[in-house]
Amino acid sequence: MTLSDFFSPIDTEKFTPKHGFLTSQLGVKVEFYTDTFPDLEEKKYDLAIIGVKDDRGAVNNNGCSLAPDYFREQFYLLNEGNFSAKIIDLGNIIAGQAVSDTYFALKTVVTELVKLDIVPIIIGGGQDLTYAQYMGYENLEQKVDLLVVDNRFDLEQDEIEDVATTSQSYLTKIFFHQPNYLFNFSNMGYQTYFVSQDSLRVMDKLYFDVHRLGEFVSDLSVSEPVIRNANMVSFDMGAIRSSDACGNSNMVPNGFYGEDACRIARYAGMSDKLTSIGFYEFNPAFDKGGQTAMLLSQMVWYFVDGYYSRKKDFPLTPKSQYIIYRASVNDGATEVNFVKSKKSDRWWMQVPYPANGSKNERFHLVPCKYEDYNTAVKGEMPDLWWRTYQKLT
Repeated sequence: MTLSDFFSPIDTEKFTPKHGFLTSQLGVKVEFYTDTFPDLEEKKYDLAIIGVKDDRGAVNNNGCSLAPDYFREQFYLLNEGNFSAKIIDLGNIIAGQAVSDTYFALKTVVTELVKLDIVPIIIGGGQDLTYAQYMGYENLEQKVDLLVVDNRFDLEQDEIEDVATTSQSYLTKIFFHQPNYLFNFSNMGYQTYFVSQDSLRVMDKLYFDVHRLGEFVSDLSVSEPVIRNANMVSFDMGAIRSSDACGNSNMVPNGFYGEDACRIARYAGMSDKLTSIGFYEFNPAFDKGGQTAMLLSQMVWYFVDGYYSRKKDFPLTPKSQYIIYRASVNDGATEVNFVKSKKSDRWWMQVPYPANGSKNERFHLVPCKYEDYNTAVKGEMPDLWWRTYQKLT
């Protein structure tokens, strides 16, 4: 079995303008799987667009399986930015006889692309496909930091045995999957009235990082370290307010603005650590005037722009490119070290492994804000340090 077995080729005539694309547009710059499946090993691509035409796990959002082709109609009309894109559009993953077959296909595709150092850009489908995206890391022998942009936590509140994998329960499947290779989960944009206090207590007990929408209203830049800490991102289009993205049957009036969603996507692209991203729950059936399709295409454009703006300052080598800052906390009983990149002015915090921790490394590096350093300078331990240390023990 090869990757080509999972894909249906693209009919480019469906989204090519009558007079063709302009030479500056992505429709000319991107390569497509039309007849012969590309040799991904021989020809170097940086990014791969993958459509998944399966919405059987999407709760109350039937029709989001049509998202990939509507996205393409808008995306390839956009002009290439100040970068030379090496993108392959592999077409759409064929929906399997059962939804589990689709999960297997997406899992396999993510695994193989990440091995080849190609970043998958997944256009779903329901957000339950996040589970398959996550499973793609199972055989890569690495811990995973997962970021979900969503207005709620998709957790099953009842018994976990035999929980169906849906867009409202996939996190339960991820949290309880064995073997467990999830190191950290972060949520950005949850709205408290959509989240039970029990769920918040679960997140706190597991030392996960969850952030209310209101935290980003005055300054979205505080989201950058959260995004930079993720290996994979899952973006629910329902996290965007309905006035900016109406293409979702579960849309709500509050959420991120469209320009905020584009900035989040760009931050994700800029992260050296991120190796896959999925955009889920876009439903063309509810999309007036193609507004959400246009916004999604712009979000992916900003992700690509971010990717080609990477500073390549993680991992932190050579040492000459960084400045070490030290702060004493707890009345001088503990020293916390911070690292600042000369290239990007971005900050990391060193959290030591416990005595029975890693044999190869003395500390774990976690992205942080300048404000975390200021907190430590005042003699207080940053909350991020404590939560990270608890996960390491």
